[in-house]
Amino acid sequence: MLGLVCAVLVGLLWAFQRRLVYLPDDGPVPAAATVLDGGRDVVLTTADGLRLGAWFLPGPSPDAPAVLVAAGNGGNREHRALLARALGRAGLAVLLFDYRGYGGNPGSPDEAGLGLDVRAARAWLVEEAGVPQERLVYLGESLGCAVVTALAVEHPPAGLVLRSPFVDLAAVGSEHYPFLPVRLLLRDRYPVAEQVARLDVPTTVVLGTADTIVPPAQSRRVAAAAGRLHALVEVPGAGHNDLVLLDGEELVQAVVDVAPR
Repeated sequence: MLGLVCAVLVGLLWAFQRRLVYLPDDGPVPAAATVLDGGRDVVLTTADGLRLGAWFLPGPSPDAPAVLVAAGNGGNREHRALLARALGRAGLAVLLFDYRGYGGNPGSPDEAGLGLDVRAARAWLVEEAGVPQERLVYLGESLGCAVVTALAVEHPPAGLVLRSPFVDLAAVGSEHYPFLPVRLLLRDRYPVAEQVARLDVPTTVVLGTADTIVPPAQSRRVAAAAGRLHALVEVPGAGHNDLVLLDGEELVQAVVDVAPR
């Protein structure tokens, strides 16, 4: 009987695991201008034909560096408005976009799909907004760290900021489900540490020392693996979802420090 119960649990995890990984708020999302002064709504088109909603906040000058923000696994772009405002006050342009299945977008999220989504975001910044690749900074939040790190392997930015990164998805999953063979079961891998080691890009890792979602030790391992570590910023007492890790001074300064002058 115990074996049957375990088999059923493993089967359910295999079938429904992405519902545990991806926690989208599917909207509705307001117009950019009602949330961000000077912001505008844009549409990103992915290689597999999806049209994704996004907000673009222009910088104070045409040559301002731009920040491509890849969010974590929850919420939608409205929840990152405070971050966009803070980065805008620091003199940076900002693109907030929602993955497929988030913020009213079509599709269902998975690792391959999020890779297509972030590529569409980068392409829009370069081709439509006219931001040179060497003026781009990638900022990833938790799961978004994996998304932008994979993008950086293909299209290196001027700087990379990883907020609360994990070593890979199985490593963080094993922290929360130690009784299950997580590494054997996971469909999506997100190998952050492996990919960041391949980069020759100034990379800053920001972590909260009281993070119970992504253990600080995992973020420190990502920093240790970085091919070109610019800084490791530890925010004392900060938990994974605390506002200080959304738009706090330490995070914003970390982005400014790796942005091109």
